[in-house]
This record gives sequence, structure tokens and C-alpha cells, in this order.
Amino acid sequence: MTLEIATPVTVYVTYSGSPHDRFDRTWYVERHLPLVMASWARYGLDSIAAFFPASQQAGTLAICECQFRDQAAVDAAFNSPEATAVMADVPRFTDIAPSRTRAVSL
Repeated sequence: MTLEIATPVTVYVTYSGSPHDRFDRTWYVERHLPLVMASWARYGLDSIAAFFPASQQAGTLAICECQFRDQAAVDAAFNSPEATAVMADVPRFTDIAPSRTRAVSL
């Protein structure tokens, strides 16, 4: 009998633009991230963290690091009924379209 061990998956959600683009960091940290965690923890989202550049400049305005239990958890979260509410919240803090990237261990 072989025991299958779940491999954690990291998904980065990034927002790129200029310092003139609208991105409400307060809404993002205080409202959006808690919404994401509350919505997707039941599917296997283990942790979430936001990172911002030290100075305002064109390029990456925000990075969200989402740690999921495994790939099945990622699929379940992004295909869940709650995903609609998570995505509907994005226009409340920015007009920038998010970009998702799955991290791969080297």
C-alpha cells in the first residue's frame, strides 16, 4: 500500500500597473483578503499574504501569495460557488485585472 502525500501549491496573484492606477491597499488587506480566506479555507486554502513594493513605481503594485493544501484544493477553490463573490470584490479596490501564476519548486 502506498500513501499519497499532498503536495502544497502556491498561487501568486499579481496586480501590475502604474502608480496612477487605482489600487486601494486598505480595502485589499482589510476586506478582500479576509473574504478570500473565509471563502476558500474550506476548500484547502491554508494561508494568504499580501506584499507591496517599498516605493511606488510602474510595475507590480501588489502580490498575493496563496498557499493551498494541494492542486485539488486550488481547483476546488477557483471553481467554487464562492469564487463569484471573490472575483466580484476586485472592482471595489482596483480596475487592474489580476494575473494568477502557480509557483513551481526548483
